[in-house]
Amino acid sequence: MAETLDNTEEAFGITDRLLADVLEAVKARSSANLDRLLDPLHPADVAHLLEQIDGKYRPDVLSLWSGGLEGDVLSELDESLREEVIEQLAPEELAEAVRELDSDDVVDLVEYLDEPQQEAVLEALDAGDRVVVEQALTYPEESAGRHMQSELVRAPEHWTVGDAIDYLRSDVVLPDQFYHIILVDPRLKAVGYVTLGRILSHPRDMPLNELTEPTFRTFHVAQDVEEVAQAINHYHMITAPVVDDDDRVVGVITIDDAMVFLEEEAEEDILRLAGVGEGRLSDKVIDTTKRRFPWLAVNLITAILASLVIALFEETIAGLVALAVLMPIVASMGGNAGTQSLTVAVRALATRDLTTANMWRVIRREVLVGLINGLIFAVVMGAVGLVWFGSPMLGVVIAVAMVINMVVAGLAGTVIPVLLEKTGVDPALASGAFVTTVTDIVGFFAFLGLAAVWLL
Repeated sequence: MAETLDNTEEAFGITDRLLADVLEAVKARSSANLDRLLDPLHPADVAHLLEQIDGKYRPDVLSLWSGGLEGDVLSELDESLREEVIEQLAPEELAEAVRELDSDDVVDLVEYLDEPQQEAVLEALDAGDRVVVEQALTYPEESAGRHMQSELVRAPEHWTVGDAIDYLRSDVVLPDQFYHIILVDPRLKAVGYVTLGRILSHPRDMPLNELTEPTFRTFHVAQDVEEVAQAINHYHMITAPVVDDDDRVVGVITIDDAMVFLEEEAEEDILRLAGVGEGRLSDKVIDTTKRRFPWLAVNLITAILASLVIALFEETIAGLVALAVLMPIVASMGGNAGTQSLTVAVRALATRDLTTANMWRVIRREVLVGLINGLIFAVVMGAVGLVWFGSPMLGVVIAVAMVINMVVAGLAGTVIPVLLEKTGVDPALASGAFVTTVTDIVGFFAFLGLAAVWLL
């Protein structure tokens, strides 16, 4: 069993042993050993290694590694480290690294760099490639035009399979990877696409327009790239042609890039739900502190609001100390239930599963789930109150408060992110603070208020 696990670890990513060997080669100033360790690695693994290694050793890795840093490694590298790594590359090394990259990877590489570094990368490109990248940078940051790949294969709609094969075998420059030939009319407007597999499996005289895929659809350069990625996933597409205002094909977004966009969006939502923004493990202390401080400040304000509710019932708490012991249970259960509903709602909004058509059904479901769970835990806490403090009415109070807070938690966890999205606020970023505030305030008010009426 242990051997199986070891083999699995060796088959994916870098290992602790490899990292230790690289550090040993760096400390020994051994280029030969470093080449032996790094040259066989996939670009994603080299990028991961650079992210894992201590920052003080990165310059030594880059200077000792005679194999040189490839553009694929730069494109895989975490955004927070690209600027640092690019600064350590000589102009000729940078030029060599980016020259073989696809246009979308170059755009992704340069869009967050400062102006001098951005210019250094652009100067390394051929004139034609530079025009393509500069054009992509004029589109909005999260648009399809910004993230599309300009390298594609077009063919006139009247061509046959034989025409396409002859064209592909000619000395024309083709993308390193492509999956479709896009058929266009005389105005370069896309009318369909054909997979390479269908081309190779049909006779030469077969018209291409009879082999087009039913999933074909185009996307405008200004369309949100996340929407395009979701459409690719939803319709099981491999290639998404991107068109300009005249419906002319100007680029494509492929399924591998779409999956990256969806993964990044999911990761971003998770981080924002926790109030930590888009932080990375390689971020500096001061940057991480600045990113987290605002949401901790918001949390402090919401905690003060909850404390003000508690302050309204000082005499009640003083009259029955058991209330102070049980208060956190009510608030905690409500907070956890709210977080569960919130997480489901935010993810459903992100994937467009939660819409106006099913919104009230989902809200009703979450409220009923909160009610059922509240009743179950109400019985449990009622028994706890009776056994622990010997007071039947105390058990009733905490049971009723538990039901109220769990129902409100299910309601708030669903409604708040929907309302925030309607007002243009990112629900993943702001919902958590509001839901926690609501469940704390309602939980404390219900528990202490009922105690004041029924027990004192």
